[in-house]
Amino acid sequence: MSQCKVIAIANQKGGVGKTTTAFNLGVALAKEGKKVLLVDTDPQGDLTTYAGWYNQEELNLTLADLMEQSLTDVDIQTKQALLHHKENVDILPSSLDLSALEMSLVNAMSREYTMRNCLSEIKKDYDYVILDCMPSLGMITINALASADSVIIPVQSQYFAAKGMTQLLKTISKVKKQINPELQIEGVLLTLVDKRTNLSKEIENQLKESYGSFVKVFNTQIPIAIKTAESTARGASIFTYDKNSKVAEAYSSLAKEVLEDGKDRVKNATTKIR
Repeated sequence: MSQCKVIAIANQKGGVGKTTTAFNLGVALAKEGKKVLLVDTDPQGDLTTYAGWYNQEELNLTLADLMEQSLTDVDIQTKQALLHHKENVDILPSSLDLSALEMSLVNAMSREYTMRNCLSEIKKDYDYVILDCMPSLGMITINALASADSVIIPVQSQYFAAKGMTQLLKTISKVKKQINPELQIEGVLLTLVDKRTNLSKEIENQLKESYGSFVKVFNTQIPIAIKTAESTARGASIFTYDKNSKVAEAYSSLAKEVLEDGKDRVKNATTKIR
């Protein structure tokens, strides 16, 4: 059985730091000695661009091609689509073709499992697969949730941040009931936190009050920083661009929390088996 853990980074709101989190968490896990695959499941291709592949037309194969192969029942060439990043992570890129594919999924058989089929073989080569989801709850995001073991929900530290979560939690719960019974919520991650104000503390309390009884709120919070935005334009993670920054420290700390959760789950599963 594959020991790989698949984590979806999801929130239907844009601008909450999903792509930044997917990329930097992936690199942080690689720094901890883990083999990591990052999957761009957004037709905008932000993760692909973030990693330094700026011209989608030049990509050999993308996630859309692989899902197309799955739908038409031909050999899925996942390995041929992989890009290798200098910071020790692999990337499965995306392009605008994924938007068109979303339309053809609507009438496909087992449409929710198309992405899972594309990842089923390749994930044996990795410890972690991180899916960067698009800011919507359409069929591609459902596919990502059907492929995942758990979900990290980045939430921007601002008023009404918790408001959109109810819809996302309903969708996750529906996917768990109907499509992927193994799906767990890894936790809620506060992003773009400005420590100079009391707002992040208020938002954290609000989240814990509303959802804390059934959803973990990560201890780690990702601070807001100009350097993060600059690193995204360089095709490099925050670790390469500004390794001593608070943001780099925060992503290292998040990776440790994720690894710790993984250990706890394995321990609990072993206890249950006994």
